[in-house]
Amino acid sequence: MKIAIDGMGGDNAPVAVVQGAIDALKEYDNIELYITGPEELINAELEKYTYSKEKINVIDAKEVISPNEHPVMALRKKKDSSIVKALELVKDGVCDAIISGGSTGAFLAGCTLTIGRIKGVERPALAPIMPGRHGSFMIVDVGANVDCKPQFLMQFAKMGKIYYEKVFDVKNPSVGLINIGEEEEKGNELTKAAFKLLKEEKNINFKGNVEPREIPGGNTNVLVCDGFVGNTALKMYEGSASSILGIIKDEVLKSSITSKLGILLLKPVLKNCLKKFDYKEYGGAPFLGVNGICIKAHGSSDGKAFKNAIRQTKIFYEKRVLEDMKNEFCSEN
Repeated sequence: MKIAIDGMGGDNAPVAVVQGAIDALKEYDNIELYITGPEELINAELEKYTYSKEKINVIDAKEVISPNEHPVMALRKKKDSSIVKALELVKDGVCDAIISGGSTGAFLAGCTLTIGRIKGVERPALAPIMPGRHGSFMIVDVGANVDCKPQFLMQFAKMGKIYYEKVFDVKNPSVGLINIGEEEEKGNELTKAAFKLLKEEKNINFKGNVEPREIPGGNTNVLVCDGFVGNTALKMYEGSASSILGIIKDEVLKSSITSKLGILLLKPVLKNCLKKFDYKEYGGAPFLGVNGICIKAHGSSDGKAFKNAIRQTKIFYEKRVLEDMKNEFCSEN
C-alpha cells in the first residue's frame, strides 16, 4: 500500500516523521511512503539513514499550516502546504491513506472537504483507541462534531462497531452511550433520543448508558457521544493518567531506602502499566466516515508513535475497514 505522510505535521516534525518512516520500513512489508514537506529538510533527515530509496518518495511542499490558523481559510490560502499536498495524494488516488500529526482542525477539514465523506455518512468522527483496565476501547466522537443530532450518534456507533470488529477481531463488539446515569430516562434530549435509536437497532450490541466513571474500565468496546463530551472525556482521561503517574514518581523520590527496594521489585509491573497508558503504542486516531483512510497522529508524536501510526494505517487497509463501511451505508440508501 501507499501512504502519504504530512512531513511537517507535529511538534517534532520532520525529525520524528522521518525516523518513524524508516523504522516502519524495517518492520512492515508491502508499504511505500510519500512524505510531504520542504524537500531540502526532508532529504536532510533521510540522509541520516540507510534505507531502500524506492520505498520513500519526497513531495516538495514549501508551506506549513500551524494549529493557531483558521482551518478552512488556511487550507484555501496555503495550497503548497505539506498537509494539502498529502491530502491531494489520497484524493487523486496516488496514495491509499494519509497520516498527519499537524493541526487537528485543518486535518479534519481537509479530510472532509478534499477527500470527501462516504456516501450516506452525515458527519465523519474522530475515534481514538484508549487503554482500559480490562481492554482497549474506542470513543466516537472526540471533537469533530461539537453539536450532534441523534442519528449522528447512531452512525458513530455503526462505524465504531465495524472498525473495532475488524481491527481487533472482536465479533459483535459492545456499544455504549456516554451519559450522566445508567437509567434510560437520564440525560439531555440528545442522549435520550440517541438511546432510543441505539436500543431499537438490531445490528448493534447496545449495552445502554455508560457513566464517565465506568469509562476507564474498558468493559464496553465502543463508546459514542457528541464531540464536546468526547473531547472533554479524552482530555480528562489523559490528564488523570498523567497526574497519577506524576504522584507515583513524587512518592518514589520521597520514599525510604526500604520502600525504594520494594518499588524496584515492582518495576516490571509499573513499566507494563506505563506502556498501556502510552499514546505512542496506539499510533493515532482514525477519522471514520471519510472516503479514505485518514489517521490523526498525536501532536507530540515521536518516531515510535509515527511508526505505530503507519502500522495502524496498514491494518486499516488490510482488514478492508473502509470497504465495509461503504457497504454498510450503501445498503441503507
